[in-house]
Amino acid sequence: MGNGHRSWHGPGRGRAPRLGRRFGWLWGAYGTSALGTWLAFGAFPLIAIRVLHSGPAGVAALSSVGAAVGAAVAVPLGPWVEFRRKRPVLVAMDLVRCAALLTIPAAFALGVLTFLQLLLVLVVVAAADITFRAASGAYLKTLLPPGDLLVANARFESTAWTTTIVGPPLGGAAIGLLGPVATVTADAVSYLLSALGIRASRGDEPPPARPEAARMRAGDLLDGWRYILADATLRPLFFNTAVFNGLVMATEPLLAVLMLGRLGFAPWQYGLAFAVPSIGGLLGSRLARPLVTRFGQYRVLVVAGALRALWPVGLAFLRPGTGGLLLVMGAELGLILCCGVFNPVQATYRLERTVTGRVTRTLSAWAVTTKAGTALLTAAWGVLGALIGPRTAIGLAGVLLLATPLLLPRRAAAALPEPEPEPAPSPA
Repeated sequence: MGNGHRSWHGPGRGRAPRLGRRFGWLWGAYGTSALGTWLAFGAFPLIAIRVLHSGPAGVAALSSVGAAVGAAVAVPLGPWVEFRRKRPVLVAMDLVRCAALLTIPAAFALGVLTFLQLLLVLVVVAAADITFRAASGAYLKTLLPPGDLLVANARFESTAWTTTIVGPPLGGAAIGLLGPVATVTADAVSYLLSALGIRASRGDEPPPARPEAARMRAGDLLDGWRYILADATLRPLFFNTAVFNGLVMATEPLLAVLMLGRLGFAPWQYGLAFAVPSIGGLLGSRLARPLVTRFGQYRVLVVAGALRALWPVGLAFLRPGTGGLLLVMGAELGLILCCGVFNPVQATYRLERTVTGRVTRTLSAWAVTTKAGTALLTAAWGVLGALIGPRTAIGLAGVLLLATPLLLPRRAAAALPEPEPEPAPSPA
């Protein structure tokens, strides 16, 4: 496969290509489920607080423990999915998430909803989400030629930011009118619609790397991490992503405490501070392909990855009033704009850099590490915020983020090696 070296210089000039009906179904399914997720944004903490009367520790456990345990559960699923056809797995993961979420309104209606059930549902959804993302990356690579991957990933990124802008306000209104359980139901329905859309895409899919009857070997569990760590450019990108995402997300609860508590911002101001800057994600995702065409994949990856680290430190200087609100919006706009460029370029490079028979394991290992690292850093920064104050903890995270560009690849990638043949399964 000789496209590995050329990919750093970007696709040819011209209009974005048509990606076909099957990609259209996949894209539509992604948009539907993403909108459902954002409609239900904040629903689980509200259910815990209003219905189950949980305290701050319980609410924090929902996000951190649920995500961490879900990531652990997903570890064996990546290698298992690698040797299955991906489209049925995508449909199954959507249906699993739908069924898990529907247990919430059912239990609520019967008056038997518990905190443990909320936590278990979040674990199942987190594990299914990681597995779905890994399988969808592998499926996308079979749908499209390498030159179209950046266009596809930019469309996913644009859709993600669009649903980020639209979903929370609509979800907030729905929660106000109908309660948080209603938005959880809407999220469940979105996964059902996504499953139907993916199933409707049909078409032939290449057979799995090993026969479906083959047993999963113990060594398969670590193959994704081995592949990442053995690649000279995937390895730094992997650590950069895990540390950057973890530190950014770790400051979000502290920023909420600072803005909604000590600084006295109204909830609508807090929502506005993060909804409006999401427009930067739309702009960044539209700029990704033209920038790669002009400057090359490697340069855009490194420059956008470095620039996104400059903005969060400004949040430590947050003050009350209009000036403070504008400061948050400006910092978030810069951060999200750079992420809007970086994310599709990084996702495309990761797919191009991974041989076909290892895509699911690699993406699964990547997602498990990122999600578990984010949960760990969120818990750690919660403790740190209690000890030194939220503003100081936010500032410390911002300073550490300034060092994350050192983890970006230092050189352009060499040509992608030929795929390694999969060992034949041992006879039963």
